[in-house]
Amino acid sequence: MIKQIDGWLTAPKGFVAAGVKAGIKKSGKEDVAVIMSEVPASAGAVFTQNKMCAAPVVVSREAAAEPYAQAIVVNSGCANACTGARGIADAREMAVFTAEMLGIPEKSVFVCSTGVIGHFLPMAKIKQGIADAIDKMDVTEGESTALAIQTTDTFVKNIAYEFDLCGKKARIAGIAKGAGMIHPNMATLLTFITTDAAVAPDVLKRAVRATADKSFNMVVVDGDTSTNDTMIVLANGMAENEIIVSEEHPEYGVFFEALLRTAQDLAKMIAHDGEGATKFLEVNIVGAASFEDAKKAAMAIAKSPLVKTAFFGEDPNWGRIVCAAGYSGAALAADRVTLSIGGVRLVENGLNVGVPLEQLSPIMAEHDINITVDLAAGEKKATVWTCDFSYEYVKINGEYHT
Repeated sequence: MIKQIDGWLTAPKGFVAAGVKAGIKKSGKEDVAVIMSEVPASAGAVFTQNKMCAAPVVVSREAAAEPYAQAIVVNSGCANACTGARGIADAREMAVFTAEMLGIPEKSVFVCSTGVIGHFLPMAKIKQGIADAIDKMDVTEGESTALAIQTTDTFVKNIAYEFDLCGKKARIAGIAKGAGMIHPNMATLLTFITTDAAVAPDVLKRAVRATADKSFNMVVVDGDTSTNDTMIVLANGMAENEIIVSEEHPEYGVFFEALLRTAQDLAKMIAHDGEGATKFLEVNIVGAASFEDAKKAAMAIAKSPLVKTAFFGEDPNWGRIVCAAGYSGAALAADRVTLSIGGVRLVENGLNVGVPLEQLSPIMAEHDINITVDLAAGEKKATVWTCDFSYEYVKINGEYHT
């Protein structure tokens, strides 16, 4: 049984963390954090596939190649992207300094950054922030850690679960940041998940990739893939369950369900917090020839500015939805396609059912809205989470750098 609990990244045994105000953000809010496992942990991670990836992604990919890791150091307010050799050196210095402060190997430290692209890190502030965070680290500092990774987020994204694993009580918890520049490929944003479950490193790495494909890779805000997207999972084994050494282990499914639920909850929170969002949209594609086709159609609908602005304006202009499905590249039977919004069937066999628009007004006024399209081409399905586009989205991004 998987049960949601109150708690932060420090809810699983053996994890401490803290976030501090190092003066990187103009707002003066928390902007540097350190997360640590008391013992080496199996580590799995996935990253952006943006070819202009940030320096910390380069450094963290090296850490991800190792079976175990023990810490994550992260800053917000500066992405350390498009910063060349100096950016790489600064990211490595973050790892080296953190490792020295913690007394652990450099290769066991992941490095992450988020914020404005094209600026060098203020390393004096960064190093002081790392030292202050390490001094402050505790099981009670989960919230400060979550605050320190935020940029344009309007609320903290946090979830924790407890579950039975091989006769032991295990816990898993996660935090994420992200509200804009959300269109992932192998990961999204910054997402950190901790668990005290005992899982072999190779098994965890495969589980993380599979989880990303079913969670963070199924959320889109604006169609922009960040330079810094990173998802990291640490599993330190302190729940003392029988170690899960393969996907054939009888308890692997329990662990994977807990990991997937954690990731999907965080992914949905990201869509809820899309910059300037007033609506949370769940796009369901059914009747697809393949999962890939289902995802194509769902993503085309979820990314469409015409669809997103229609929902902001509470305009039931369903033609924009079927249009997006049609150009997505997914196979479909045009004369058998159906569409429902909020459970109300609007299109049947590719034709307008004739539902009066006023009947849809209460549905369009809701915050959470479900869209379902049947492509009538097979039996596969996919769900993508997104949000609307509002005037506020334009304002936030028009003023982001200034």
